[in-house]
Amino acid sequence: MRGVPGDLTTSTRPPTTIPLRHFLVALGFLVAGGALALLRVAGLAGAGPGLDGIAVAHLLLVGWVCLTILGAMTQFVPVWSGVEIHSERLATLQLVAVAVGVSGFAAGLWLGRLADAVLMAGVMVAGIAVFAYNIARTLWRARPFDTTEAHFALAVGFLALAATLGGTLAADYRWGVLAGTGLSRPAVVDAHVTLAVLGAVVTTVIGALYQLGPMFTQTDALPVETRAARIETAAYPVGVVALAAGRLVEQAAVATFGGVLVAGGAAVAGAVLLRRIRDATGAATPMLSRYAVVSVAALAWGATALSTWIRDPLGAGVRFGHPAVGPVLLGALVGFVVVGSLYHVVPFIVWLDRYADRVGLERVPAIDDLYDARIATVDLVATLTGAGLILAAAVSPAVASLGPAGLLAGGFVHTVGGALVVVGALLFAGNMVGTVARHGAPGMLRRSGSSSAGDAPEASGPSER
Repeated sequence: MRGVPGDLTTSTRPPTTIPLRHFLVALGFLVAGGALALLRVAGLAGAGPGLDGIAVAHLLLVGWVCLTILGAMTQFVPVWSGVEIHSERLATLQLVAVAVGVSGFAAGLWLGRLADAVLMAGVMVAGIAVFAYNIARTLWRARPFDTTEAHFALAVGFLALAATLGGTLAADYRWGVLAGTGLSRPAVVDAHVTLAVLGAVVTTVIGALYQLGPMFTQTDALPVETRAARIETAAYPVGVVALAAGRLVEQAAVATFGGVLVAGGAAVAGAVLLRRIRDATGAATPMLSRYAVVSVAALAWGATALSTWIRDPLGAGVRFGHPAVGPVLLGALVGFVVVGSLYHVVPFIVWLDRYADRVGLERVPAIDDLYDARIATVDLVATLTGAGLILAAAVSPAVASLGPAGLLAGGFVHTVGGALVVVGALLFAGNMVGTVARHGAPGMLRRSGSSSAGDAPEASGPSER
């Protein structure tokens, strides 16, 4: 059957309905974040002065990306590690708390109601704490760690640290808790963002690609790639810690050291993935096409971030590397991984629940037949074109040379690019929701506990450790 990996075990019966709920709720935040981003571009900003951008960032980063990660780890840690999830009830609780928290926090910021935002930030932090505890207890039984598990364990730690700093920043809005600490608020924000994006999110992405890359390209690791992965596994997390700490205490030398390791580690992961994509023997899928974008984005982001952070690793403008292209390249790295992965994971969960026990008894569709391939192609073209236009507007020398007219043209190109990215995101979200609506079994999302994962055809065995 096309699309079912053959080197994982389903004997741990992961609670497939729980991660699917995470993914669908996360798609809702993707739509909400995209809609508010368009409102900001149109000049219809929220009532909170200067806070509407933070609201959109949290809807997309915490609501979409992090909730997707929470659901993915709940599903895949048991599968990859061959252990039961510590608590399905806690996995459900984390979804409710984070979803309610990020919704209320973003709404409070958008409407300028800081007191409400602070309260909801506490709920969001509590949900992340529940997730960190649940996955940490699960991973504790999986030792010794392989490369993917090591990255996941580190990512959970980074997420917990980022949530702690985020909760402190929210409390500072109301109670001024940073006064007297000797830390400036911008420095704490820089450290918080570093731990959240480069620490929690990118570490998860790299760890997942070490598993998903070989699985879906059906390629073997070269000896040099194995050695490079070991170096990256040791160096990247040290880099995140150093970069975040240097930014927190505003020590450029420490931050530069960390930035070099972070940029180099991301480039290594991108190079390994690019080689696997080039030599892929598996069927072309939306997952692989988006992973190809990820590999190029990782290499480009690593190179531009390295050249930037060597000169200046501090300040809001260089949080994500090069001030012009860094956010776009990093957004492509993260966004295309999430979208590409969900193009397999969501249909796989639906197929497992609806069709797995029918194999051999009747004709069943393949996993890649569950979504609309034409929409997948259109959303890729729209998103990729939009990202290209944003990059073009950011780096084109003609924009600066033409004065006000050039700036106006550049702004128009940037707006069109942003709109195309949002359109692509909406098409992707609709495709995934449509997959569940068309093929999901009645009551699938209302069931608790493990679904029919145990009824799926057994794979050849657990992953090599």
